[in-house]
Amino acid sequence: MSEGVDKRIPWVIKYRPKRIAEVVNQEDAKAKFVEWLRKWPNVPKRAALLYGPPGCGKTSLVEAAAHEFGYEIIEMNASDFRRKSDIERIAARAAMSNSLFGAKKKLILLDEVDGIAGREDAGGLEAILHLIKLSPSPIVMTANDPWDQKLRPLREVSEMIQFKRLSKYDVVKVLSTICRKEGLYCEEEALKYIAERSEGDLRSAINDLQAVGEGYGKVTLSLVKELVKPRDREHDPFETLRNIFSARYAWQAKMALSQSQLDYDQAKLWLLENIPNQYTDPEDRARAFEALSKADVYLGRIVKTGDWGLLAYAIDLMTAGVALAARNNPKDKYRWVRYSFPQRLVMLSRTKDVRALRDDIAKLIATHEHISMATAKSEVMPILMVIFRSNPDYAARLAIGLGMSEKMVEYLAGPMKDEVLAYYRKYKEMMQREAMEEAMARTMTTVARETTESTKSTGRGSGRSRRKKEVGTSTSLLSFTKKKS
Repeated sequence: MSEGVDKRIPWVIKYRPKRIAEVVNQEDAKAKFVEWLRKWPNVPKRAALLYGPPGCGKTSLVEAAAHEFGYEIIEMNASDFRRKSDIERIAARAAMSNSLFGAKKKLILLDEVDGIAGREDAGGLEAILHLIKLSPSPIVMTANDPWDQKLRPLREVSEMIQFKRLSKYDVVKVLSTICRKEGLYCEEEALKYIAERSEGDLRSAINDLQAVGEGYGKVTLSLVKELVKPRDREHDPFETLRNIFSARYAWQAKMALSQSQLDYDQAKLWLLENIPNQYTDPEDRARAFEALSKADVYLGRIVKTGDWGLLAYAIDLMTAGVALAARNNPKDKYRWVRYSFPQRLVMLSRTKDVRALRDDIAKLIATHEHISMATAKSEVMPILMVIFRSNPDYAARLAIGLGMSEKMVEYLAGPMKDEVLAYYRKYKEMMQREAMEEAMARTMTTVARETTESTKSTGRGSGRSRRKKEVGTSTSLLSFTKKKS
């Protein structure tokens, strides 16, 4: 490659890892991914979902592994798989036996799957799930935030592999290597400044280094302070929790929430789930839960009164209040723990269909009884459940009278659903049979009435014809007589 062409190549591409060992840090993620790739297709999950903050090496690891194990990568970005036809085109390419690059094996890389919109790209999401099920090649996906509700179907069929944000030391080490290979004068303090401003995003750090180095021929602290600006980046839920718990000052804890992907309601649930994981001292836990409970009181009053001025107090309590609760064992603040996804959100997701069915029953009852849905849920439905679980015959009659579906019957009857449904279907068949008999009876009555009316009409018509004929005959005879005389 000529020197002129070499200079035009972005450094993020020029110094991209060629082997797995060259991927910075991420030892756990590398081991897990390599093991999954070696065993494919004899693995529990046919796809792998690599997730973590931007610039931490997700795509680089996939490309390095493909190069090392002899795979040809078929890559798509989020904007490329919004339609089912796009996914089918990629599946067709993956099924082809020949490769442009001589590789016999193929690996499908779907980059930034969290860029799929919910309802708008539902066809694309379904096509990805279908592709995972039938693809003859391993499928690897990457995402910054895989915990969005719309990605739940992908999480269920994928091997989840987490990438951590790179440390300042890791970023500085890579930047120093690039400076040495480029023959560029770089001050160590300048590299530390770039690494700090990148917040663990190695890609952006390398871009900043190239911009300063190629523009000025050297990288000094004064230059990078003037040219490199902090990035306004949102942190994922795990980083947000770590930043809140490890904050030494109130302003740091509050800033952690302001730079988060979570809103205050979601942050409350994440903190509620993970305070016991982070703090081990009972008194520290008690103080953290007390601060969080007071924040919840303020949020409740905002909903009731509409006074949004209370939000500042709620945020102070759920951030600074929780962060400064570790007094007996302050080392807990900096302890690394594996944070858990809020179980309440998990349960809400699992019970979404059940809650929708409950609301439909309440709406049906409210319409029949002219009451509110809240009253139907709290006062009428508990009584109906008792009836449905103690008197199947009467319950079936009630269900038919209210116009309930079989799903509604199953919800109210619980363990007695088979007995109630037996009566329900029996009475439904009886009603259908009676309705058919009544319809046939009405049809026969109508036909008989029409036949009778037709017969009477025919009889009246014949009588008039005979009378008309007799009158005509009489008139003709009379005329004939008059002529004769």
